[in-house]
Amino acid sequence: MTAAVFFGCTFIAFGPAIALFLFTIAREPLRVIFLIAGAFFWLVSLLLSSLVWFISVQISNKESAAQQKGLLIFGVVLSVLLQETFRFAYYKLLKKANEGLLALSQEETMPISIRQLAYVSGLGFGFMSGAFSVVNILADSVGPGTVGIHGDSQHYFLSSAFMTMAIILLHMFWGVVFFDACEKQRWWAVAAVVISHLVVSCLTFQNPEYIASLVPTYVILFLMGIWAFYSAGGSLRNLKLCLTCKDKDFLLANHRPR
Repeated sequence: MTAAVFFGCTFIAFGPAIALFLFTIAREPLRVIFLIAGAFFWLVSLLLSSLVWFISVQISNKESAAQQKGLLIFGVVLSVLLQETFRFAYYKLLKKANEGLLALSQEETMPISIRQLAYVSGLGFGFMSGAFSVVNILADSVGPGTVGIHGDSQHYFLSSAFMTMAIILLHMFWGVVFFDACEKQRWWAVAAVVISHLVVSCLTFQNPEYIASLVPTYVILFLMGIWAFYSAGGSLRNLKLCLTCKDKDFLLANHRPR
């Protein structure tokens, strides 16, 4: 049973992201490089927030429950702000890198568009965020032990997997909206991304009331997905053409000789 829980939760958490990677990124070496670089930037933001958190805990009163709860909230807010700061720094770096690639390339167009960079970097952020969120939980799911034997919720592993999947996809959507907002200098949209990230992170304080955290998170995921779709140049018309396999430009662009 523990193996079924482990593999089931792993596929729920990472299945959509791995599918996106295999079908849209794995064949393009340049996209893979930018995805790994995005994951590295997220790791650096985690390192800095962890360092601040460690120092704060050491100098705080460990016997004060209220102070420790306040530090937990502070740590979450700081981590989100650092992640978004490094997302902006990565955007600036990618802009410079793209200009350099264009100068070296013999073609007149950039080898990878800013929208593709936004998608790839967002997925890189999501992969690392998801891995650090759920890896210890997945390790515990192998056993020994039985979840809920002392009256706790039996949906701990399943809820964690669904929350991780949402966070990974949200990072992808946040990346697309964030980069588009920076390109168009719509700073209110950048603020909206940061605020929605803060809201989703703070919703986890509702656990173990998993419905109170998962339902609002998936509502935000749905709304951010629509926003990212339109930010990437999508419309109802080309969505209909894509779903009915009538988008000739899309089919030609993805055609590979056999």
